Amino acid sequence: MTRTSLAEASEALARRSPAMARLMTLHGPCRLGPRPRVSERFASLARAIVYQQLAGAAAGAIWGRVLASLDGDCSAARVAATEREVLRGAGLSAAKTASLLDLAERDLSGQLGLAGLGRLGDEEVVARLVQVRGIGPWTAHMFLLFTLHRLDVWPTGDLGVRKGYALAFRLEDLPSPTELERAGELFRPYRSVAAWYCWRACERV
Repeated sequence: MTRTSLAEASEALARRSPAMARLMTLHGPCRLGPRPRVSERFASLARAIVYQQLAGAAAGAIWGRVLASLDGDCSAARVAATEREVLRGAGLSAAKTASLLDLAERDLSGQLGLAGLGRLGDEEVVARLVQVRGIGPWTAHMFLLFTLHRLDVWPTGDLGVRKGYALAFRLEDLPSPTELERAGELFRPYRSVAAWYCWRACERV
């Protein structure tokens, strides 16, 4: 996904939807930042696990402590060699600690094939990732969107996307994941960009 394609996708959504046009006027074209290197994919997944079900500030603080406990080396080898008590001491729950260690084990064994995930389709990537303990569709979707920079990811289970959609389209109630799935058809094949604008709508509030 290039900056040009993000800008084009943003403009395409603005033409389809007045709500998206308003958000584009406020925030400009969608920006996802640089695509992480292949060598950073393990750390991206580890970070996503840490951030699950936590507010941004709290998750960021714990992630910082986790990185410090690893001396800044969030690699599969380093995580696998780290005692559970050290990871727990950084603020991770028992479940997230088990998830990180399972992620490391599967990466080291070659089961995940992180280096080759970019060649797989979205559904194949999700199916591969959810085999890891503690990784569900939300984490897999965040990986697709922010690490692989896929254009058509629609994380209907994300509370921020649901809230942002309700705000952008001036709904009284949050759409259910099923309702949001149907609504997302308008944004194909740029649903990742629509999700980004939904998050920005939450920031405005």
